[in-house]
Amino acid sequence: MGVEISTNVDTTAVEKRSVGDAIWKGALCRCPRCGKGKLFRSYLKVVDECPACGEEFFHHRADDLPPYIAIFIVGHVLVGIMMHMEMVWRVHPMTYVFTMLPLAVILPLAMLPSIKGAIVGLQWALKMHGFNPAHREVAGQ
Repeated sequence: MGVEISTNVDTTAVEKRSVGDAIWKGALCRCPRCGKGKLFRSYLKVVDECPACGEEFFHHRADDLPPYIAIFIVGHVLVGIMMHMEMVWRVHPMTYVFTMLPLAVILPLAMLPSIKGAIVGLQWALKMHGFNPAHREVAGQ
């Protein structure tokens, strides 16, 4: 009296997805699948599908994680620099306004596309949010 579970998933055509390669290709702002097509159509707008291989990317849900990571990294770097400057030299507070404030704005903005690409690559490699061929979302839903 065994229970039989049947699935309609075709297990013969399972695509191997390397997490490291997908993150690296995404960080280079390229398609995590083929590495040839551009991942972004503008600054942070992900293409709906890869122009080279046709992989769909409208499934991605990077949301607030890329800015959080960028601010986390830049904040730690700048606080470390500021602490070092205070221990080594006597720094006028306006020095921070003219140096650290612009860096606190420019550095996260420069890092965001690569971080978002890496997050999309991670989601693709782990088959999250519709990247699993067995559980596809329909475009526009």
